[in-house]
Amino acid sequence: MYEELAFTEMSAWLAKNHQRPSLINLITKGTQKTINQIIPEKVHQAITFAIENMIKGVLFGTKYITPKPLEGISLQSRELKVRKIIKFYKNTASAEGAITGAGGILMGIADFPAFLTIKMKMLFEISAAYGKDVKNFRERLFMLYVFKLAFSSQESRNDTIKIIEDWDQEIVNIPQSVEDFDWRAFQLEYRDYMDLAKLAQLIPIIGAGVGAVANYQLSGKLGDTALQSYRVRHFRWDL
Repeated sequence: MYEELAFTEMSAWLAKNHQRPSLINLITKGTQKTINQIIPEKVHQAITFAIENMIKGVLFGTKYITPKPLEGISLQSRELKVRKIIKFYKNTASAEGAITGAGGILMGIADFPAFLTIKMKMLFEISAAYGKDVKNFRERLFMLYVFKLAFSSQESRNDTIKIIEDWDQEIVNIPQSVEDFDWRAFQLEYRDYMDLAKLAQLIPIIGAGVGAVANYQLSGKLGDTALQSYRVRHFRWDL
């Protein structure tokens, strides 16, 4: 019964991610591309370098304790744990956003790496809850695509969801090393998605409230995207 409900929810989620970009999506994306073309190349290179190295440090580094994969339990039991993980990290991210948001511009800038670390650690724990060995490079790369799926335009999601669906199939074409990943496209999508949600956090007085709400909602979005993405792998394996 639970698996039937999970499959139905997953199917609806997949259909949403396969939808063609709406007119508003296309207009917004076009505006963002125009702005990005105005920004000097050196700025793009600096931002790409910063995001790439921060994510590499958290996702592909070895200094963080990696949780052991859960084995031999039902999907319902796994997802009960996953929902607890998401709730914990949503609250953690919200508290972090409130603290950094209250500090104005300088503290708001510090929120970026701190919030990124919280999101990545949540993905590690969710992956392990679904029985995945997070020490495996391929599993860490999958987490990177989940992250990309959560924070990108509809057009990019159309492409990324296909990779998620075919992940455990031989036909999937993925980077063989972290250096082969398209970091430039990744940072543009991530930055464009986050700008509207996070810029107001830098404004004094209202920054704390905005930071708390934005971090809570963005963490929840990532958590739900991860839950559904691992469901896809679970049901694809059974088919």
